Amino acid sequence: METVLPQETHATVDRTHGLYLLQQMLLIRRFEEKSAEAYSKGKIRGFLHLYVGEEAVAVGVMQALTREEYVLSTYREHGHAIARGIDPKKIMAEMYGKQEGCSRGRGGSMHLFDVTANFFGGNAIVAGHLPLSLGMALASKKQKKGNITCCFFGEGAAAEGEFHEVMNLAALWQVPLLLVCENNLYAMGTAIRFTHSMQELERKGSAYGVESAAVNGMDVLAVEQAAHKAVEKVRTTGKPFFLVCNTYRFRAHSMFDAELYRDKSEVEQWKREDPIPRLQQLLLSEGLISGDDVSQIENKVEELVQQSVDFAEEGTWEPVDQLTKFVYSELKTK
Repeated sequence: METVLPQETHATVDRTHGLYLLQQMLLIRRFEEKSAEAYSKGKIRGFLHLYVGEEAVAVGVMQALTREEYVLSTYREHGHAIARGIDPKKIMAEMYGKQEGCSRGRGGSMHLFDVTANFFGGNAIVAGHLPLSLGMALASKKQKKGNITCCFFGEGAAAEGEFHEVMNLAALWQVPLLLVCENNLYAMGTAIRFTHSMQELERKGSAYGVESAAVNGMDVLAVEQAAHKAVEKVRTTGKPFFLVCNTYRFRAHSMFDAELYRDKSEVEQWKREDPIPRLQQLLLSEGLISGDDVSQIENKVEELVQQSVDFAEEGTWEPVDQLTKFVYSELKTK
C-alpha cells in the first residue's frame, strides 16, 4: 500500500500562542515517553496505549473548546486529558493506580476522568462512547445549556455500527455534537483499506446530512483552524459536525503489540511529518522564537513530567476496606 502523506497547510500564529502549542505537544510527548518507561519497569500495569505522533489533534481541537464543553475520548486519551488541562500529576498517579489519581486509581490508563474539566473518559470499548456523547449532547440541548459535546474516536470506531447509529440520530435530533475522528490508518493492527471501502472518511457524513471536513492532523495550526470552524458551525446551527483528522501514531497500538502489520520504513516516513518539529521549525523560521525559547520549554516540560512521576511514586494505595466504595450503594432505611 502506498503511503499517502498529508498535504501542506498554511496558517498563522503569534509568539505567545505558538509557544503554548509547542509546550503542550511536547508535554504530551515527554509524558508518554516517561509512561512507557514506567510501564517497562512494572510501575504501570494493565494496558497502555500511547499518543505519540498524534499530539497535534488533541492540542489543536482543545483550543476551540471552552471549559463548559463536554469531552469524551478513547482508551488512547492521555494526550486529550493533558490538553484539556487535567493535572499531569493526577494522570500519572492514576496510571500508577494510586488514589491521588484523577479516577482515584480505579480507572488506570484507559479510564481517565475528571468532572471538574468536563472530561468524561477514557472509554475502553471501541465506539462504546459514541452513544454516550450523543446522549450528553441531547441532554444539553433539552436543558438549553448552550454547550457542545466533543467526542474523539479512531477510524476503527467509524467502522462500527454505533458510529452510523449516532450519525443518523445526531442529524435527526439536531444535537450540538462535534465528532472528531483521529484517523491514524490502523485500527489496532488492521490497515484502513481492510476496514473501510470508502477511505475518505469525511465523505460518510453526507449520507446522513452531517456537515463534514478533513484536515491534516499532523499540523496543529491546521487542526486548530479546522476545529474553530467546526465548533462555530455547531454553535450557530445546533447541528452535529464530523471532523476527520488524518494523523499517524509512531508507536505500536499498545505496549503488548508486536507491530508486525506495517513496515518500519513507513513509520520512518511518517516521522518526517512529526507535528512537534513542524511547528518548532515554523516558529523559528518566522523569527517568533529562538533556540533559547526551545531550551526553556524543554527544561520546563522535563520538570513537569518528573514532578508527575514523583507525585505518583509518593502516592498511596486505596485501603482494602474501601474497595466496595462506589461499587455498592448503601440502602438507607427508616
